[in-house]
Amino acid sequence: MKTLKGLSLTMRTPTRSSDQSLAQQAFEAFRDLLACGQIRSGQMISISELVEVTGLPLAPVREAVKRAAAAGLVSILPQRGVLILEATAEALHAGFHLRYLFDQEGARLLAQQAPDRELAHLRQEHERVLEQASEGAISAQLQLKAMEVDWSLHAWLTGALNNPVALAVYEENRYRLSVMQHSRRPLPERIIPAMTEHLQIIDHIQTGAPEKAVQAVRSHLQKTLRWWGIVDNNGQVFKTTR
Repeated sequence: MKTLKGLSLTMRTPTRSSDQSLAQQAFEAFRDLLACGQIRSGQMISISELVEVTGLPLAPVREAVKRAAAAGLVSILPQRGVLILEATAEALHAGFHLRYLFDQEGARLLAQQAPDRELAHLRQEHERVLEQASEGAISAQLQLKAMEVDWSLHAWLTGALNNPVALAVYEENRYRLSVMQHSRRPLPERIIPAMTEHLQIIDHIQTGAPEKAVQAVRSHLQKTLRWWGIVDNNGQVFKTTR
C-alpha cells in the first residue's frame, strides 16, 4: 500500500469562517484531496500526515477521518493508519448500481416533462467533448473535462428527483466513486462511447420517451461495468481476490 512519503501535495488553504467549524473544514479538505486524486484509492495514510497536508489541528482532523469512515470513504485501521477506499469489483459495482437507481428514475421523470435549457446545455457539452475526442489525440485536460461532463449528466438526473435525502445519498456515493475512478483515468476508447451513450439518454428525454430513456440508462450501466471489468459476459460480478 502507498503512503504519502515522497509526494508533494498541494491544496488550497481552508477558509476559516465564523459559521464553519474546524472539523467541517478538515472534512472538506480531506474530501477534496480524495476527490481530486491527491490521496488515492487503496493508499494508506497516517493521521499525522493528514494534519500536515491540511494544515489543521489534530482533533478536527481525527473527527474528519471518523466522518469519512462513516461515509464509506476510508477504513480506520488501529495502530496502522487510515486506508482509503479500495477500487474492488464489489465496491465499484455497488457504487455504479446505486447511481443507476437514481439515474433511471430521474430519466423517467424528465422524459415526462418539457425539455429545459439545462438539457440543451448538457447536450452541447457532450457534443463538444465527443467532437474533440473524435479528432484524435486525447489530452489529460480532455480526459478531466470528459469526467466533469460525464458527472454533470448524472447529477442532473438525480436532481430531477427533487428529493434532498436522495441527493445527499447521491453526493456521498459520488465522492466514493470519484475516489475509485482515480485508479483508472478514462481512456480514449471509453470517452467516445460514454459520450455517445449519454447523448442517447438525452435524445430520449428530449423526445419524451420515458421507457427508452430508462433503457438507455440501463445500457449505459452495463457498458460501464464491462469497461471496468467488474462483470463477466453474463453480468455476474467478479470477486476481488486479496
